Amino acid sequence: MSNCRAYEVGLILYSGAQMSAVLGLTDLFELANRYARTTTLNTANGNTAQSDVVIRVSHWQPSAEGVIERCFDTGTQPTDIPDVLILPPCLGEPPDCDVGATYTGWLQQLHQAGTTLASICAGSFILAESGLLEGRKATTHWVYEEQFQRRFPQVKLDINQLIIDDGDVLTAGGAMAWTDLGLKLVDRFMGSAAMIHTARILLIDPPGREQRYYSVFSPKLMHGDAAILKLQHWLQQNEGKETELANMASVAGLHERTLQRRFQKATGMTLSDYCQRLRVGRAQELLRFSRQSVESIAWEVGYQDPGFFRKVFVRIVGLSPGEYRRRFGGTGPPGPV
Repeated sequence: MSNCRAYEVGLILYSGAQMSAVLGLTDLFELANRYARTTTLNTANGNTAQSDVVIRVSHWQPSAEGVIERCFDTGTQPTDIPDVLILPPCLGEPPDCDVGATYTGWLQQLHQAGTTLASICAGSFILAESGLLEGRKATTHWVYEEQFQRRFPQVKLDINQLIIDDGDVLTAGGAMAWTDLGLKLVDRFMGSAAMIHTARILLIDPPGREQRYYSVFSPKLMHGDAAILKLQHWLQQNEGKETELANMASVAGLHERTLQRRFQKATGMTLSDYCQRLRVGRAQELLRFSRQSVESIAWEVGYQDPGFFRKVFVRIVGLSPGEYRRRFGGTGPPGPV
């Protein structure tokens, strides 16, 4: 494989970066390389040849002089710029603007030169600080949704997605989404066979999950509208089962049309969608921790039609109630789901 094509994936060791993700990705790409080194491919003339693609990994961090330079490389001949540069997750609060400013100019230069940029979880804050996510779709961990939107309102945030591939920019959601991003890059550079083999060795799911499988409904409460906040607390108490507009307007002390307008402005969603998410959130708890049937759970959370409940659940969660229970349930269901 002396003439093989080596794609370089760089990882930035910013202050607070999650080293388990950095080292995990380094190992993941090495496992993919081992598969490539031991696999033969059919050529056009019917002969076989070794796979001619490998992924080399480099780590980058600021020097004492503030110059960002490579501090580790699995290759022997360093390139000028990596093909992909990844901002890993962190263990604490998302990086602030000062951390982002350290890398902004460098990230912009690399991207201009053709490097694909990627972030995982809170690493998206550094990437967004560079301005390179403005006007683009991106994701981050669902718990950072409000914080990210306040700091970067020009980014089209979609926290339902675990990975958003925008070609030359990729963003991944949760802290463990480094496995999904790593497999996606293996698939991009080495093909699906190498990706599936690597996933099987690591006993992880191939890419295709969605972040909304794991998130819980976290309503916006810091909007400053006291009447809407009062209604939100009331809806939380009755788990979204009371959906009569007149009753909700009475609780908020507002006219019905005024309530609908102010509620959407404050929370970012309609009253109907808000109540459905409260109900589905309660259903997720029951699916995880109880042995009730799906039909019984549908009734308990306020749906008289189990079929309609299933449709709403799939729309919000991305899985059917039965699939959700099989994936996350602590106890098995008593019967068909």
